[in-house]
Amino acid sequence: MATIAVLGTLDTKGEEHGYVASLIRTRGHQTLLIDVGALEAPRVEPDIPRTEIATAAGVDLDAIVARRDRGEAVAAMTRGAPVVVSRLQQAGRIDAIISLGGGGGTAICTAAMRALPIGFPKLMVSTLASGNTAPYVGVKDIVMMPSVVDVAGLNRLSRRLLAQAAGAICGMVEAQVPTGSTDKPVIVASQFGNTTPCVTAARKRLEDAGYEVMIFAATGSGGRTMESLIESGVATGVLDITTTEWADELVGGVLTAGPTRCDAASLHGIPAILTPGCLDMVNFGEPASVPAQFKDRRFYHHNAQVTLMRTNPEECAELGRILAAKCNASTGPVSVLIPLRGISVISAPGQPFHWPEADAALYGEWKRNLRPGIPVIEFDGNINDPQFARLCVAELLRLIATVPSHR
Repeated sequence: MATIAVLGTLDTKGEEHGYVASLIRTRGHQTLLIDVGALEAPRVEPDIPRTEIATAAGVDLDAIVARRDRGEAVAAMTRGAPVVVSRLQQAGRIDAIISLGGGGGTAICTAAMRALPIGFPKLMVSTLASGNTAPYVGVKDIVMMPSVVDVAGLNRLSRRLLAQAAGAICGMVEAQVPTGSTDKPVIVASQFGNTTPCVTAARKRLEDAGYEVMIFAATGSGGRTMESLIESGVATGVLDITTTEWADELVGGVLTAGPTRCDAASLHGIPAILTPGCLDMVNFGEPASVPAQFKDRRFYHHNAQVTLMRTNPEECAELGRILAAKCNASTGPVSVLIPLRGISVISAPGQPFHWPEADAALYGEWKRNLRPGIPVIEFDGNINDPQFARLCVAELLRLIATVPSHR
């Protein structure tokens, strides 16, 4: 039997949350009703009152209620709910969480869910789930379920959908993870379609060496998720083959992972390999989405929805300086591996993004700005040659062996 947190604004959506809680209890689980409402009295009795949430946020709830300021109330609950929910999870008092909401409720409750670890069951039934959910999900595994109708009373449609949501969170908490390689040390790796052969070959060699490999797509959200996982302390080593998200961050592409990409391993002293994988490309959508100032640049139409733009020598030089700074900040062992004959499938000799001058600017500035003591290994081949994958794996294993706790 598990305890499932039912989190919501119980002043406006108490009936709906109470209904979901009752269905969860019929499945044999316990519930913990948490109120993040503010302006009106709760319509169902909470187990954790809103005053506890307000205290965690450091606000005077009575003053907010007196001002009748809904925006201030939402902001306060958005600060306090993650603190309370995180405490409950760390104390072992809850095993899963579910919420129902409109705009305000979704903002509050997904903020709380983002404070919980990956793998902890999280389900948000929301009026906003059919749109852009990225701001609500962040880099966590929050399941967003469209409410279809507003969360405003119970009717024949909402009863069915909320019953399914209750069944879904129960199923998530009841799911048994097959036993397997959970005791193996973890390597995280970054991958793009243009570096898949390299990462696939490296993964096989690392698995043969006794590691579990988690691969993240370098699509912005993937890079942020990888950084978050490294910060959690799960990773024994980092195989950052595909640092391409920095090209989008610098130039203005659509797959940026933000300015903290490549920071987690450095700050936490995790052994890491960095390569310039796919720094030859900036990602845009369909051709019409490319900003007008780039009209004279070199493009490759990957598919109808993806247009790639070649980074030029000036941009590549700046990327080299940025990646050097990331390496220099490392508190643990780090090495740079450079494939001299192309950093993606399409930058190999004879391919549309082959541009030796741009590559030379990237490699030159990266090496020139590295602090002494950081190894640079150059390989006379393409990033996807099997020999390069072997070099990356061998160097990462060497770095891991230098850290006493990983020997």
